[in-house]
Amino acid sequence: MMFWSDHDMSGWGYTGMAIGMVVFWALVIVAIVALVRSGAGSSQPRAAAQIPPPYTESPEQLLAARFARGEIDEADYQQRLAVLRGSTPR
Repeated sequence: MMFWSDHDMSGWGYTGMAIGMVVFWALVIVAIVALVRSGAGSSQPRAAAQIPPPYTESPEQLLAARFARGEIDEADYQQRLAVLRGSTPR
């Protein structure tokens, strides 16, 4: 039969046990922190999942803003405005 000297662990055995215990408790703490964060994080809305607010401007206001920025000329503005209002363009 093979025995360790004096049926006792050497210094490396105690060192291994100490390192193993530190690693074990570190893993337990990390697991608890991960569970707490995943549970608390699910109630908060994510930035990508937020719905943008609806437009508050009317189509006529949007058309006027495009005309003011110079995206369309006056003829286009008058024609599109007439279409929006349901009358025939001039």
